[in-house]
Amino acid sequence: MLTRVISLQLMAFNRTRSSLCLFCSLSSPATATTSNLALVDCLTNIYKLTKIQALSISNRFSSVKSPDKPQLVHKLFLEYGFSETHIRSMILMSPQILFSNVDKTLRPKLEVLEQLGIEGYDLGKFISKNATVLTRSLEKKLIPCIEILKEILGGDESGRDFMQVLKCRWILWSDPQRLLANCTFLESCGIVGPHLALILKREPRIFLMKESELRELVSRVLDMGFLQGSKMFTHGFYIVSSLSEETTKEKLNLVRSFGFSEGECLEMFRRAPVLFRTSKEKLKFGIDFFLNTVEFKKSVLINSPWLLMSSMEKRVIPRYKVLQVLKLRRVFKKEPSFYNVLQCTEAEFLQNFVFRWSDDVDELLVAYMGHRSGSSEEEES
Repeated sequence: MLTRVISLQLMAFNRTRSSLCLFCSLSSPATATTSNLALVDCLTNIYKLTKIQALSISNRFSSVKSPDKPQLVHKLFLEYGFSETHIRSMILMSPQILFSNVDKTLRPKLEVLEQLGIEGYDLGKFISKNATVLTRSLEKKLIPCIEILKEILGGDESGRDFMQVLKCRWILWSDPQRLLANCTFLESCGIVGPHLALILKREPRIFLMKESELRELVSRVLDMGFLQGSKMFTHGFYIVSSLSEETTKEKLNLVRSFGFSEGECLEMFRRAPVLFRTSKEKLKFGIDFFLNTVEFKKSVLINSPWLLMSSMEKRVIPRYKVLQVLKLRRVFKKEPSFYNVLQCTEAEFLQNFVFRWSDDVDELLVAYMGHRSGSSEEEES
């Protein structure tokens, strides 16, 4: 009997607790806290946030009762030339900025960024996308990272290079020790001075890698036959860092499918590392055209892989068609090398192979421009 009574009491208690939980879950967060209405009014009237956004922030910082700091923060950003849109974006991204000390915390960070050449509207635009920068330690993060980056970039009076690096938003508030360690490691691999600055501008994320990842990347470049400390090692390192191992293997296998040995493939990529960035479609079309249509020997592509990076539609094929017309006209005493023809500038080619033959100039222009305009229309469609 006693057991049954206890069981019934427990059932009643559970029903009461369930009812309370249901009541609490139905209570709107927007009405849960009403003690800091002054902050809500500040956020809706001054920052132009929606009521829901303002209530969300006020509930998150429920201990804040006064709108004094948010008002001063808004005034500071306007003083620095930020737009209302910029201010709103950064506050929604990092609302803790609202309660920062204007003179001790925010202004010094803004001044440091201004010294990099980022001012007014541009500074507002940068902060609106990288609001976290204002929540990081000035002494432990921002200043050390900035000093390391400036040392790598050297004389960058316009600040243009620095802005390029800042496209990698995390680099300003990364671990300065890792940044410095990666810089030292790359220098030990022979990537120094302007070469180091080149890597930083093109692939700043490399400087944020773990040491194990960085060493693995260097090993991949060395395995491809690039000589450590050489100029091409820097270019190879940059290109390989932007591609997965799978993509690299796919490009090598594609070239090998045309009868090139692995050594010949690697030689081509060592001579022109950016060849790895050429799409597989363009690479395949180019090799096929040069070997089977133009009938170049493989050695030509091995020694001059830049040919495969030329625009097939706007440069290679139009010039080839013009030469075919001239061959049919038998205007040459000695047929020119198509390889040399491809090295001509646009003006040189037109002068020597189109306008020079006044009797055939219309047909030559049709052969030259017809393919270019046709390919352009296809690309646009």
